[in-house]
Amino acid sequence: MKKDFYEVLGVDKSADEGTIKKAYRKQAMQYHPDRNPGDKAAEEKFKEAALAYEVLSDPDKKAKYDRYGHAGLENMGNGRGFSGEGMSMDDIFEHFGHMFGDSGSPFDSFFGGRSSSSRSSGGQKGTNLRIKVALTMEEIESGVRKKIKVKKQVSCKSCGGSGAKDKGSVSTCGTCNGSGYVRQIKNTFLGQMQTTVVCPKCNGSGKNITAHCTSCRGDGRTMEEDTIEIDIPAGVQEGIQLSVRGKGNAGQNGGPAGDLLVNIEEKTHDHFTRDGNNVIYDLFINFADVSLGTNVEVPTLSGKGKVKVPAGTQSGKIFRLKGKGLPSLQSYEKGDQLIHVNVWTPKNLNADEVALLEKLRQMPNFAPNPEKGERGFFEKMKEFFS
Repeated sequence: MKKDFYEVLGVDKSADEGTIKKAYRKQAMQYHPDRNPGDKAAEEKFKEAALAYEVLSDPDKKAKYDRYGHAGLENMGNGRGFSGEGMSMDDIFEHFGHMFGDSGSPFDSFFGGRSSSSRSSGGQKGTNLRIKVALTMEEIESGVRKKIKVKKQVSCKSCGGSGAKDKGSVSTCGTCNGSGYVRQIKNTFLGQMQTTVVCPKCNGSGKNITAHCTSCRGDGRTMEEDTIEIDIPAGVQEGIQLSVRGKGNAGQNGGPAGDLLVNIEEKTHDHFTRDGNNVIYDLFINFADVSLGTNVEVPTLSGKGKVKVPAGTQSGKIFRLKGKGLPSLQSYEKGDQLIHVNVWTPKNLNADEVALLEKLRQMPNFAPNPEKGERGFFEKMKEFFS
């Protein structure tokens, strides 16, 4: 039985284009085969999400699907209908890699997707670049676009990447006839075996150069500073590595560029510490406020929040602001902000304050009297995180 495309992406029929695109992005990242190696169930969900997105993101296909269901799509598109039966993962990457325009699909941007351009033949692929990007907790909470300057190898502007001084300096390699590869026959204990190797004459370029470009000295590449815009999704964590396809060093002899590998670091926050998707805030409050009760304004990642502190609140009490933490990278869920109460002990008391506290010290209600079964701080934290 074919699954409903709206159910596959987890959206309503009234969902707009942006909501559908966001839902597909979530599914593609969650079930991408690079994240789930060997997981056939994840692979099927990945295919289902891609098929659902193609239909629901296309106004004509969506209209036919809304009116006739799967039957309205049987003779459209790729000739298979939209059941996904018989489609390989390479088919998926090749067919759906265009959906997000020039920036590539979400799995191309963040997992080094295997689109047809990455499988092109000829030339040597460029090497990958690695950079570190430090993010504030606010940037992690909302997601952010970063402009990063990197020094990398780019195609030589003087020769267009050919490595030759001019067109007359280039000829087809006579050894491999321009293919860049030659066949070799080797004798083994199993008999003669034929293999294909890089042409030793042209090193795989398929051409001979008699006069090299003076700018790149025949390499076809030069070092330049490049500004790259990176969309970092909300909910990333320290140590996560994102891969932006094709933004690494330029390839040689027309080969594809390498990838830009982005390692995430988290900046220390002035107010919060992170535990998973929860953020912890230490609230320091005076003895009178916890004894009498009060309302306190506290910072959050998105502004300000208010917390009611009941009379008699003990130091170590934990309050929760629901949904004020960090989002999950793989879902729409958000963590909470946990507020840890710390009763502030004053220092350098004057004579009047000392006299007042001496009176309070003698009063019965100021003698410690913990309630039976009162849990400590670590037990309370364990409860919140379980």
